[in-house]
This record gives sequence, C-alpha cells and structure tokens, in this order.
Amino acid sequence: MDFLTNFTDLSGEFSVADIAISLTLSFVLSCVISLVYRRTHRNVSYSQSYVQTLIVMGMIIAMIMLIVGSNVARAFALVGALSIIRFRNALKETRDVGYIFLVMGVGMACGTRFYLLAVIATAVICLVLLIMHRFDWFAHNVQRQVVKVQVPAHEDMAGDVDDVLIRHTDEYEQVSIETIRGGALTEMTYTVRLKKGKSAAGLLGELRDITQGQQVTVLTGYDQTDL
Repeated sequence: MDFLTNFTDLSGEFSVADIAISLTLSFVLSCVISLVYRRTHRNVSYSQSYVQTLIVMGMIIAMIMLIVGSNVARAFALVGALSIIRFRNALKETRDVGYIFLVMGVGMACGTRFYLLAVIATAVICLVLLIMHRFDWFAHNVQRQVVKVQVPAHEDMAGDVDDVLIRHTDEYEQVSIETIRGGALTEMTYTVRLKKGKSAAGLLGELRDITQGQQVTVLTGYDQTDL
C-alpha cells in the first residue's frame, strides 16, 4: 500500500486506477477497431502482425499520454526520444494509415482520460467504416486493360493497331514503344477501356490478324489472356 501511495504521490497527475482504466479501455477499443479492420479488409495483403500492432499501439499511446500529462518538459523529452525511431515497412494500402491514426487518437483520448470521447469516437468511426464496406461507397467500376502488341520492326502497323483499338475501346493511350529481340520486333504498349459488349478475346483476335502472327497480350485486373 505504501508503494501505491508513493507512486501516486510522485506522479501527482494520475492514480493506479487511472492507469488500469486507460490501458484496459484502450485495449478493448483497439480490439474493436482491429476486428472492424479484419472484417472490412478485401485484399490478400492481410497481416496478423499489423492487426496486433494496432492493438499494442493504442495501449502504448495511452501510456505515453499518461506519462506526458500536462508537463511540457516531458512532452519535449518524449519527442526527442521518439525521433530516433524509423519505420521502414511500407504499408500496402492507404487505408492502413487511417487505422493507425484511429488507434492513436483513441489511445490519446484514453490516456488523457476522455473516456466517453474515446468510446463514442470508436463507435461512430467503426460504424462509418462498416457502412462504407457494406454498401461499397465510392467504388469505381471502370476497368482498364493493358494491351501489348508486337509487330515486325520494318513494318509500320501503328495505324492498323489504332483502327482496331478505336473499334473495340472507348478510349486508349499509348504508354510505351520499344524494340525487342535485337531490334527484330517493335512492342507497343497501350492502356485501354473496352467498349460495352466488347471482349478481350475479340480484341486479341483482330490484333493478331494484323500482326503477322506475332504475340499480342491483354492484361486485365483479374486475369491475363495471351495468344
């Protein structure tokens, strides 16, 4: 009991109860955020380590805010200490940054004993995330393809390729042109958006007819068709 009393007296800013409540609440709310992240994650880049880091980060931020309190000297000392940390792992999705800021904000609210704010903010923001995931807000359904066409280097077939692309696409743009196989072939690369009712197979067929049997490739967001 003397230890607890001395600890409280030395800090002068928070009690053992504050520590328990802040760390426990930050843990619970960070777990809620992590569950929402797992529920709304769509790509194959899901990382268990990242989710566990979110939970730990929320608790660490709460602890840091308890330490800093209203002491300006501690705040500057903490900034100096944390400035030596460098994060070298690139995040695979921009939304992951949002979740990091969310758990940091919740941890700060818990550490500064704004418990009601932390709970309400977590509930509202997580609800918004779930709604956006459920109704697929701001989805962009336009799918673009990459078309690579190889033609003999001594033949000028750019006009013929353009005619085929005009018939099959709503828009296209040439992004590169280069010689391959020691200069024997020219490879032209385009980004295209197929017209409604047109297929990659039809585009491939017409392009192959004018390229004298050379390779034509269409890369889509889901698969690769190659002739």
